[in-house]
Amino acid sequence: MAKNEENIGILNIFASYNNTIAVITDLAGNTIGRVSGGQVTKHNRMKANPTIAMFIAKRIQEFCRDYKITSLYVQMKGQTGAAGIGPGANAIVRTLTKEGFKIISIAETTSIPRGGPKKKGGRRGRRV
Repeated sequence: MAKNEENIGILNIFASYNNTIAVITDLAGNTIGRVSGGQVTKHNRMKANPTIAMFIAKRIQEFCRDYKITSLYVQMKGQTGAAGIGPGANAIVRTLTKEGFKIISIAETTSIPRGGPKKKGGRRGRRV
């Protein structure tokens, strides 16, 4: 390995308004580590909190240190159909940037519902 070569990882963040889950993988997609809000705190109401997201980022930093990862691609995902990404996602990225990680790119990969499943009520709808 050359001295100036940097190890790159992919950080997948799922941030809903109920929980925050972060998964770190290598470029091939092999999982290196996974941390969720429930592993950091035992309070249900706190799992999506930006403060808890800072602790999630610290755990992710430990995984990256073990594998000598210095640069990250970040993929954020919110809950399908929700108003936006949960509050924990930006806090994770902010904390990792302060810790010295180089963020190569940030992408949002939230699924968008396109029609969804068939609504109940039959062909002519609900008749009142």
